[in-house]
Amino acid sequence: MFDLGVPELIIILLVVVMIFGVGKLPEVGAGLGKGIREFKDALTGRSDDRAEIAARSRASSEPAATHADAPSEGRAETASKEEARVE
Repeated sequence: MFDLGVPELIIILLVVVMIFGVGKLPEVGAGLGKGIREFKDALTGRSDDRAEIAARSRASSEPAATHADAPSEGRAETASKEEARVE
């Protein structure tokens, strides 16, 4: 169907570089790869699996609240004293 050889691929690459510039090539490649991956996932139904895995990894990476995170009584007293000074 398509008989693309090395010379044709080089010409296509040169045209892409002329249109987008050298600085934009990584962005274009990343966008193209992401689009192809999403297309494949839509065909195979894998997008739900990846969303579940991402949600699980986010939930497991969130630190649990501890007493160190909670304000101590000393801090609350200091804050109330500062508010009294402002008024």
